Amino acid sequence: MKLRDYQQRAIDDLYEWFRKSTGNPCIVLPTGSGKSHIVAELCHGALMSWPETQILMLTHVKELIEQNAQKLRQHWPGAPMGIYSASIGKKQLGEPITFAGIQSVRDKASLIGHIDLIIIDECHLVSHKDEGGYRKLIGNLQAINPMLRVIGLTATPYRLGHGLITDKPALFDNLLESVTIEELVYKGFLAPLRSKITGIKFDLSGVHKRGGEFIESELQAAVDNDDKNQAVVDKVISLAGNRKAWLFFCTGVKHARHIASVLQSRGINAECVTGETPKKERERMLADFKAGRLQALTNANVLTTGFDYPDIDLIAMLRPTMSPALYVQMAGRGMRPKSHTDHCLVLDFAGVVETHGPITAVQTPKKKGDGTGEAPVKVCEACNEIVHISAQVCPSCGNPFPAPPPKSMTLRDDDIMGLDGQDMQIKDWKWRKHISRTSGKEMLAVTYYGANLSDKSVTEYFPITHEGYAGEKARRAIAVIANQAGAVLDLMRVRDFEQMADGLSAGQYPKTIEYRQDGKFFRVVKREWA
Repeated sequence: MKLRDYQQRAIDDLYEWFRKSTGNPCIVLPTGSGKSHIVAELCHGALMSWPETQILMLTHVKELIEQNAQKLRQHWPGAPMGIYSASIGKKQLGEPITFAGIQSVRDKASLIGHIDLIIIDECHLVSHKDEGGYRKLIGNLQAINPMLRVIGLTATPYRLGHGLITDKPALFDNLLESVTIEELVYKGFLAPLRSKITGIKFDLSGVHKRGGEFIESELQAAVDNDDKNQAVVDKVISLAGNRKAWLFFCTGVKHARHIASVLQSRGINAECVTGETPKKERERMLADFKAGRLQALTNANVLTTGFDYPDIDLIAMLRPTMSPALYVQMAGRGMRPKSHTDHCLVLDFAGVVETHGPITAVQTPKKKGDGTGEAPVKVCEACNEIVHISAQVCPSCGNPFPAPPPKSMTLRDDDIMGLDGQDMQIKDWKWRKHISRTSGKEMLAVTYYGANLSDKSVTEYFPITHEGYAGEKARRAIAVIANQAGAVLDLMRVRDFEQMADGLSAGQYPKTIEYRQDGKFFRVVKREWA
């Protein structure tokens, strides 16, 4: 089976990184991009090049174990592989390739023995600290083979309360991002999402957080009430049109059951899947959903990973979360190309788009504070006394502080795909050499200056000396810009960045650009010359 271009690119980038670096890399691939195909080719390529290699493929749910094993058999029908998973009912060791559930093998390092390569699917679940099942097993296997290498795969390379999974302390040393959601949507490998305003708000003012995430019992109490549930279901029905496969993400088991009950009362064939649902009953529900016998499924913390049904055309997000990984996993259920439509509608009652940004530019969670920051305070307007942020009355003069606005979350005009940009007329531009703080490599940067005084300057960066897809994409972009601007550049002989920058600055700047915010940076998505 031949890989898609971006899948082969990811493998090529991985091998290139291994040639120049030590440590453990993480391959970042959007949900629905076919990680299991890349895993299969990695296993096949490793054993073809190094026949004595022992590979352990790890993940946390049986569905992913089965998917990865199935794809390996498609790529390599005679693959020497075994499965070790109590939930699947198999405990096969001794083959060069073993697909395993971490819960089943976390204490089995001595039984597994020598391993050369560990591949971890959904590797953002690996603790950044030296603790937990994954780290325990890896540490014990490294004691057997100190040369053991680990490759991670994930669509969400960050952890709530920690930041990127490469932020120290961490198991992974670098992120290899060979493809973007935008590229996969453009090429038709993923379906875009569309969002609509719901007009229904969840009041979370009384919901506390633990470990950076909402406390589930308080969250469910705030969201799950009869009036709200009926209003949500009625709104979904009014906006759904002729969509045929609806998936609801709820705050907890009771909430999921209640939403399913309201759907049924409105004549919608719906059922509820939770972690308490018996295995055979769950399989029957999923089969009915995929066959069209069920129009809607509600769930609580179950169908975020390992569940793939391309024809899902409506997702109702009823679960507020501070976890960007959970947000992306929920949205990703609707991004497989469909047999009957070109998109999936997302109805965000939980305000997750507003919280985390579009899925093409999700805000990385911040690290927990180290206790060295400034104390949260406010100033009394009556006497200028500095008091703690939580004070309701000034302890010095008795002046009451105004009550904070209630915390409510709703989808406004947020674009879940992040593909809508802002237009700006340009009066000038300036190119310069820029040195990356992270890699130390030289690159080109350009700052666009708007025609209006109120316009902010927009700067974008081109890593033309980088290897792999990022460098290739930057060089192509510079070539196109230079041609449009009338600048003559020789990108095959990159020597003097100042000279290149001067040549581009002297060229004709665009009449307008379309740009959008991408984290703390900008991404220019369109340039138009006069």
